Amino acid sequence: MRWLTLPIGADQAGKPVSTLLRRELGLSAAGVRRAKALPGGILLDGAPVFTNAVARQGQVLAVDVGDAAGSEQIAPVPGPLTIVYEDQDLVILDKAGGVPVHPSQGHHGDTLANFLLAHYRDQGLTAAFHPVNRLDRGTSGLMAVAKHAHAHEGLQRQLQEGTLRRAYLAVCEGVPVPRRGCVEAPIARAPGSVLKREVNPQGAPARTHYEVLATGRGRSLVALRLDTGRTHQIRVHLAHLGCPLVGDFLYGAETEELPDRFALHSAAIWLRQPITGEGIVRRSPLPEALAGLLGGR
Repeated sequence: MRWLTLPIGADQAGKPVSTLLRRELGLSAAGVRRAKALPGGILLDGAPVFTNAVARQGQVLAVDVGDAAGSEQIAPVPGPLTIVYEDQDLVILDKAGGVPVHPSQGHHGDTLANFLLAHYRDQGLTAAFHPVNRLDRGTSGLMAVAKHAHAHEGLQRQLQEGTLRRAYLAVCEGVPVPRRGCVEAPIARAPGSVLKREVNPQGAPARTHYEVLATGRGRSLVALRLDTGRTHQIRVHLAHLGCPLVGDFLYGAETEELPDRFALHSAAIWLRQPITGEGIVRRSPLPEALAGLLGGR
């Protein structure tokens, strides 16, 4: 359970519960429906009420926004998990490269989702898996996960509005020209492929800002910031510049220097706590395996 409460003041008195849930507590229409489906999910002074009930000054409205059940298709499996931030509504993880986020064929118990649901179970928490910003298996670094659907909706809005921001570090082959710029090139699914994407005039708009920070061994360490969040966006845009990620099997070439991953790291994340609005910033240093790709370290 995750309860949100609202003391009813003069400004809220006389309004129906449905209005207060939407305007004062920020629930979506779907969120109100979820709360209505929970036994005792909406309370006025501790007593269950319908959403057409009218609140009086001095009462306290409470609503349960927690998940009613976990992710039935994902088994909780203990595993390595690096948590850099956690509260009642979200968790920020520092994912290792090579670890899948979701179960898939050949990966049913060794994913970030499995490990996080085991963590929830150990806490006695009922929660489904609600990833906010998704990372490819080969990418390492910071990733936000909501603990319930209400928090997930709020964080997704931040992502769409651009107030949830992410910064990446990458090591690519060659040196992008110019060394600092913006790639604005639409991305679409490549014909005949379920996985691969390509720059295509008919694709969805995509914009990536980049800056070369260092070079070595014919490679570049590049800082990247996204204005959009298309599938494989950084990978496609760097390959479009003629500088694919080191180790990228799909858009460049694999390398024994990076088994089971490629040289992309989610290095920083900025977001607002979805209930309180408090700003949260977390950073993750470039892994040694990636730093060593430039040589001299």
